[in-house]
Amino acid sequence: MGRRTLYGTVIVTYRCNARCNMCNVYQYPTNPKEEIPLEVIRKLPEMAFTNITGGEPFLRQDIEEIVEILSQRTNRIVISTNGYYTDKIIALCEKYPKVGIRISIEGLQETNDAIRRIPDGFARGYGTLKKLVEMGHPDVGFGMTVQDLNADDLVPLYKISDEMGMEFATATLHNSFYFHKDDNRIDDRYHVAENFAKLNNELLASKSPKKWFRAYFNHGLINYIYGNKRLLPCDMSRNAFFIDPFCDVVPCNGTCHKEIMGNLRDMSWDELWHSEQAKRVRAEIRHCGRNCWMIGSASPAMHRYIWVPAWWVIRHKFLKGGRYDLSENRFITGPDKQE
Repeated sequence: MGRRTLYGTVIVTYRCNARCNMCNVYQYPTNPKEEIPLEVIRKLPEMAFTNITGGEPFLRQDIEEIVEILSQRTNRIVISTNGYYTDKIIALCEKYPKVGIRISIEGLQETNDAIRRIPDGFARGYGTLKKLVEMGHPDVGFGMTVQDLNADDLVPLYKISDEMGMEFATATLHNSFYFHKDDNRIDDRYHVAENFAKLNNELLASKSPKKWFRAYFNHGLINYIYGNKRLLPCDMSRNAFFIDPFCDVVPCNGTCHKEIMGNLRDMSWDELWHSEQAKRVRAEIRHCGRNCWMIGSASPAMHRYIWVPAWWVIRHKFLKGGRYDLSENRFITGPDKQE
């Protein structure tokens, strides 16, 4: 077996029991009978990392079978979920103790439930997290999409995760075919950026190199919020891919329109990955100007161009005394700069 280098995201369903304000996928649910079947998942290549997501992936009745197949062809699996289906999540983690779980929580209770619009969403998600921690599951964490409504909860939520020894993943608003949204926006960019800066100072003050690199990722989110060019090249469709419930392989989930490299129902992985259609999509993505900064595309880039985030970490952790200051970003001049 050669070295695994691909990053894959498997969108197993577009069904979702949440009604998040920044994502309309719940309005376009897939038919369970038409979702990506196990025989197609078996066609996926060997990967360094696989994210299982949705919709809500625990709505799949065969989620354990999906994990079983993927665990044999990937170094690491992380499932993104809203944490509502506690019993299913706990049962899966008992069977597959190395699988990572990231539960989307958009703030403290009142904020989270207003954004995600799922009954008792915070209580259910947080309760699942606590049970996973209590059972000693090694790879547990929050995922938060930061916007105007929840920016003030960013650091308090991080502190909860830190006290519980959990991972803390961040994102911000994006528009794309995947979210069925074209009107997501941040109105008070400086306020949101300021809260990311506060979080970065918490991360840089820690003793964890992983958290220092997460601070760099958050720096990229601030850069994106202000409409600037990506900090790192985008290599989606070359070293990373998404596959959706219809078995369409796409370069990423950030494009305005769905760019299909091929359908895995119809061919083998090698045929699809090296097809003329895939080459055409790669050529288009190479000139994509959307400058997205989502973990699915930023993480592979951070690994490939590791010297860039590494130098940023050295400067901020050691040369700048562990401090991150918004004023160092020339694109931010003050609270009233909103163009």
